[in-house]
Amino acid sequence: MGQDLAGIVLFTLAAAAASTAWILVPGLLLAWLLTSHRLRGRAVLETLVTLPLVLPPTAVGLILLLLLGRGGPLGGWLHETFGLDVAFTRGAVVIAGGIMALPLLVRTARGALEDVDPALLAVSRSLGRSSWATFVEVQLPLAWRGVLGGLVLAFSRALGEFGATIVVAGNIPGRTQTLALALFQRVQTGRDDEALVLAGMAAMLAFVALLLSQWLSARGDRSVGRRGTGVVGYPR
Repeated sequence: MGQDLAGIVLFTLAAAAASTAWILVPGLLLAWLLTSHRLRGRAVLETLVTLPLVLPPTAVGLILLLLLGRGGPLGGWLHETFGLDVAFTRGAVVIAGGIMALPLLVRTARGALEDVDPALLAVSRSLGRSSWATFVEVQLPLAWRGVLGGLVLAFSRALGEFGATIVVAGNIPGRTQTLALALFQRVQTGRDDEALVLAGMAAMLAFVALLLSQWLSARGDRSVGRRGTGVVGYPR
């Protein structure tokens, strides 16, 4: 099982990294938009972003399958135009992992952005900087540790993704089988010893990722300008 386990772990890590990478830009944009109190429809946008956290993962997978399958609007267009199939491919694993991890990135990044002292943002705008320039040049650099912690948290969520992935990507050994899917297969077929090894590996990876996320978030809390202080790195 050693060679199989190594391949499964490497694919799981690569898929989780790709999932985290593709949600980075949209996640930061959504977090920034949600920090704006003047945004119309902010409650609706926040609800849509949070939906993957509260919907059954299999329901999210079904929605993705209906969109990305050959009979779906997006999947059908990709197949007819470029000859590309998304459902039941490694790309589907990456998409499902990203969708399920996106809310965690947005919520964590939003918290980090909101922790930056508003006085610093006001000074930037008073100097003629636009809201976007203030976000890029002031807010994001100050909140980067918290944002990075959110990325690690999103990565850890993508590592353990199961429900949406098995619906839209299947559980194909050597192709779309991640650590969580391989564990499920071993349990279903009564290979308990292998299942325990996979569970231990999954727990170890998740523990390391979560520990790193907590550490980065704590560092971020100490480094950003706090509300009402007007000073970067002002201690609590």
